[in-house]
Amino acid sequence: MKKVFLVLFSLVSTLGFSQSNDVVDIAIGSKDHTTLVAAVKAADLVTTLKGKGPFTVFAPTNAAFDKLPEGTVANLLKPENKAQLAKILTYHVVSGNLDAAAVIAAIKKGDGKAVLTTVSGGKLTGSLDGDKVKLTDESGNSAYVIAADLKGSNGVVHVIDGVVLPK
Repeated sequence: MKKVFLVLFSLVSTLGFSQSNDVVDIAIGSKDHTTLVAAVKAADLVTTLKGKGPFTVFAPTNAAFDKLPEGTVANLLKPENKAQLAKILTYHVVSGNLDAAAVIAAIKKGDGKAVLTTVSGGKLTGSLDGDKVKLTDESGNSAYVIAADLKGSNGVVHVIDGVVLPK
């Protein structure tokens, strides 16, 4: 497990992510997060997420958003759905700087589960599925961390392969 995260951290380090970038800059710099960046802008969360933090962001990829039913993203990006979009996006954010080691430690301390309170007030449950960190939302939908510990000046970003949704 530690080896997997060390390899991912080394890969991320060579891609040029640095702590001078904040969590928003990390997403902006990724070709795999253009949908997330568009959503953060539409929800008017850029200034908030560029704030002091620290934030732990579970960032869905474009492919993760593509798994949602057709038309969902386009509908959420409409100005009249700004509040709903903001709630979904802040459901992917936890206060604090939880790197991979802290998430795994919390899961082990919780006898296989760690309940994380999101900025939106919802709950995400972290667990291990083999050597992968799995996040389960309040409706039982899951996403896996596919890249961890993209460290920024105001927190850390973990890339996930699904969109988790609040109740």
